Amino acid sequence: MLLFDLDGTLIDSNGVWVEVDKTFLARRGAPYTKEYYEGVAHTILSNCAVFTKEYLHLEESCEEIIAEWMELAADKYGTEVPLKPHVIEYLNKCRETGHRMAVFTACVPDHCRAAMEHLGLTSYFERVIYAQELGVDKKSPAIFRAVAESLGVSPRECVLFDDSLTACKAAKAAGMTVVGVRDGYFDGTAVDMREICDQYIESFAELL
Repeated sequence: MLLFDLDGTLIDSNGVWVEVDKTFLARRGAPYTKEYYEGVAHTILSNCAVFTKEYLHLEESCEEIIAEWMELAADKYGTEVPLKPHVIEYLNKCRETGHRMAVFTACVPDHCRAAMEHLGLTSYFERVIYAQELGVDKKSPAIFRAVAESLGVSPRECVLFDDSLTACKAAKAAGMTVVGVRDGYFDGTAVDMREICDQYIESFAELL
């Protein structure tokens, strides 16, 4: 079973959220810092909202914070976000060789569906599993074991493709084979990714 992350792995979307964060912070006179970026990267929106509310000491509710983020992101997933290089070629290769494929993502479900439909990804995957709907982020080995079980396979039968160091660590601890995918917004983790992952790729061209 090939298990793919979406944001930063199959699609080049992390820049959308950097701009959303910068605009949101600027509206409140706050700078975009490494501490803030590390607090909201690679997790589900509800966790991001809790962190943001505490970090900025906001009076707004988490629901209001999320609503503003959704407004700022608008329709970018269905119109502007591109594929990462050579994704379709690699997915075609995997489909031709009979691999089962699924997506496990912390992406907002509506955004995920919009991007996958717009970019022609939907037909490649037998299932899309949303961390947001599970109410968890991708930081625990237990969640990766649960995802594997829901797909009817063991973790050792899964290969995860992800750009997140935290997710790769958790999947590796769960017993999965892990392929780290470079994303320019997270180059600071590249050294650790190369140490943790079974393979680290600059792009999917390396797997063709």
